[in-house]
Amino acid sequence: MAITLEKGKYKIYHIPGKKIGCTTNLKKRVEMEQGYKSGEYEILFETDDILEASKAEETLQNDLGYKVDLKPYNELFKSKYMRTHSSSEATTTFRISLNDINNSFLADLVIETSRGKFILDSVDKIEWVLSNVHSSQFGPSTCYIYNKAMAEAGAFAIFRGPPDDTYIDYNKTISIAKNIDRFENIRQWSNKRNILQKGDIKTQLIKLYEETGELAKAVLEKDEKEIIDAIGDSIIVLTNLAYFAGTTIEDCIDSAYKEISNRTGKMINGTFIKDE
Repeated sequence: MAITLEKGKYKIYHIPGKKIGCTTNLKKRVEMEQGYKSGEYEILFETDDILEASKAEETLQNDLGYKVDLKPYNELFKSKYMRTHSSSEATTTFRISLNDINNSFLADLVIETSRGKFILDSVDKIEWVLSNVHSSQFGPSTCYIYNKAMAEAGAFAIFRGPPDDTYIDYNKTISIAKNIDRFENIRQWSNKRNILQKGDIKTQLIKLYEETGELAKAVLEKDEKEIIDAIGDSIIVLTNLAYFAGTTIEDCIDSAYKEISNRTGKMINGTFIKDE
């Protein structure tokens, strides 16, 4: 088998006369754990695909006369991490810390949610998860992703919509798909500033009172710029408040729309009064 060297996460290393192995961290695995110095080993192959790395390791072990590992590299992490996860309506939680989750843990993982089944069988899908996973508020040993964001991600190429999409029309579906990144950007902004780690639902509720107070003032003063700012700030706070409530603002919007979509009533003194 002809091997072409390409830079990648998974590295097939060769310790002449000793072994051929695979690792994502040469310094830790080969130098610190096995005691070999730079120059005492060589890199034979690199790739970002764990399955390709596993096959290359097995082939090179065979071709160069080394003992072939009983279990392929990509299979080692299934038993190590037990690949455990669970999905709620809003999120999928991985029972592994944010610092430890990696390609090996996610490779070929099947995630079943109410929004569809997702198989992490390609680099772009795994990279999407790694780029959008968040540290869990329930402890350092877990992390999570939003199911709705995953359903609408370009990596998965399918917008599956909410569990019961009979109440949502095509135009609204497209609107949600276009705006999903805005809400996710808000969460990432909040995460980077430790709001999601150190805040709580009560502080966000107080913040919401402040923003709606500013909105009321802007409306009374007919200050268009301040009205826009106050509405935007309120939406940011509501996005964070939903997070602390264990849901997402997207699901809150969907739930509200489902409730009002078929509602009938009439306008009285500028207010819509629903029929009983």
